[in-house]
Amino acid sequence: MQAGALAAGQDLKVDVLWNGPPSETDYNRQVQIVDSMIARQVDGLAVAAQDRTTLNASLDRAAAARIPVVVFDSGVDSTNYLTYLATNNYQGGQMAARKLAALVNGKGKVAMIMHAPGSKSTMDRESGFEDVMRQEFPGVALAARQYSLSERSKAMAAVENFLTAQPDLAGMFASAEPGSVGGALALKARGAEGKVRYVAFDASEDLVEDLRDGTIDALVAQDPFRMGYQAVKTLVDKLHGTDPAKMIDLSARVVTKGDLEKPEIKALLFPNVKKYLH
Repeated sequence: MQAGALAAGQDLKVDVLWNGPPSETDYNRQVQIVDSMIARQVDGLAVAAQDRTTLNASLDRAAAARIPVVVFDSGVDSTNYLTYLATNNYQGGQMAARKLAALVNGKGKVAMIMHAPGSKSTMDRESGFEDVMRQEFPGVALAARQYSLSERSKAMAAVENFLTAQPDLAGMFASAEPGSVGGALALKARGAEGKVRYVAFDASEDLVEDLRDGTIDALVAQDPFRMGYQAVKTLVDKLHGTDPAKMIDLSARVVTKGDLEKPEIKALLFPNVKKYLH
């Protein structure tokens, strides 16, 4: 995402100041960073919100200072922004549910590794997953769920609990990268890879390796490079007098092991980030 934003900065001749808290749950630090950018009177602001309500007052301050804001990747409850640009997360959760239901042949118990309360993007994925399972696959029971709170170790412990409590667990879904990795670690530790069918969200190098070796059956992959690029481009378009849409949806994609050699999947999973990140 950072590489995409910096690439847009190079292409569109704008300076991109990139900053973020050290942890996804350090909400106060994100507020401080956003407020400091507003105080510096930047020309535009692109924000990936860690929590859907924490930044509402900051967005009001940006609007009062006439700084256009693009909210990207994860949404906010406020409507005081120019554009919301993100993966269609609800749809991504629906895709995950249909893929997992096919992998377990439409029956059995499944578990969900959730991300963190208040994170709109992952809550949308979890809702999409749950709604499809309930409405389309009555033979599949969502038997367990737990938050990872953006920590691999918590996700790993949660999945070990699932496997102990539900020895007949047929499948599993994780709604974000830390939980996805932790879930894969737990399956490998228990020798359950390939036995418990697993659909994970996001596509880090670790997750692609887990897809390659069969621990993960499918990844619901976003396009973070494009998201970062488009967030900057949308702000630049506004500065040049174009009013962008209030909502820009980017579709996720289900990737299986057989897809990994396709050129378009390679470009999606392995953008040339080193070219922009030094």
